[in-house]
Amino acid sequence: MTEDFIIGPKLGDLVDRIVASYDADPRTQHIGRVYLPSRGEIIRLVSDLLELLYPGFMGRQHLTEHNVAFHVGDLLPRIGEAAFRQIHMCLCYHAETVTSDASTPAFCESKARDVTLAFLESIPAIRELLSGDVQAAYDGDPAALNADEVILAYPGLLAISVHRLSHSLHQLEVPLMPRIMSEWAHAQTGIDIHPGARVGRNFFIDHGTGVVIGETTDIGTGVKVYQGVTLGALSFPKDERGRVIRGAKRHPTVGDGVTLYANAIILGGDTVIGEGSVIGGSVFLTSSVPPQSVVTFKPPELRLKTREQAVKPVPESKPDSEVFPDYVI
Repeated sequence: MTEDFIIGPKLGDLVDRIVASYDADPRTQHIGRVYLPSRGEIIRLVSDLLELLYPGFMGRQHLTEHNVAFHVGDLLPRIGEAAFRQIHMCLCYHAETVTSDASTPAFCESKARDVTLAFLESIPAIRELLSGDVQAAYDGDPAALNADEVILAYPGLLAISVHRLSHSLHQLEVPLMPRIMSEWAHAQTGIDIHPGARVGRNFFIDHGTGVVIGETTDIGTGVKVYQGVTLGALSFPKDERGRVIRGAKRHPTVGDGVTLYANAIILGGDTVIGEGSVIGGSVFLTSSVPPQSVVTFKPPELRLKTREQAVKPVPESKPDSEVFPDYVI
């Protein structure tokens, strides 16, 4: 690549055409506006929050009872400052782009301080919930050597840890930031939990890849979910103008003690899985089931031939069914 190409006469024309594309479609540009949260800083904040949730496992190691208070006292203000900046940006972004509130700066700063403090105050309660999630993973997986392995290695625990943080911010009505957090966890783990989903205590996602939990899902206590499970919407309610009604109950309710095996698909806001039920692998449900139900999918009939039979030549005098007998499994 030569300097002449970079600064040549075609450069100006290309610049003009790219800029014109910005004007032609404002959906993919953020020009002429002031407020926007930083995805990078939010992800760094998640990392610091995980260090606060799991001291000695995440971030700084070799903590002792003598230095842990100093460590938290150093970490917490840094988390608070970063959280305030991003919450403030998110609130101002929403006011600028959605409500067009002229009092944006003063209102957003005051609200951001209150929200940040409330979020930080929720950390002890979140840690209590996560202790139950760690125990549920250890109790529910015979392959787990100990709770340490769950914390250090299990993608399901990472996903639920970030979810409990993002859900707290969602409840505090912070726009955009909770979704950035949850989609980062989705990218890391393959587990997609919307920040709005309500998840009870002692929750365990085993393996996890491909799990999808929608915004208005309600999950009870002691629920176990395997890979590929979808808790999704059956349909999207619309208003008289045909626009999707946001916030309506669209996703299932899962009762206490339910087990959802791999690739089960459960759809609809009116669908309730009664407590203690077991939903088998690959089951497709769009209606409720009572408590203590066992729902299974009848497997298809499989036919088996030995390798020797499969390569044996077929005599012209006999039909295939006699030469290659089928074994029904």
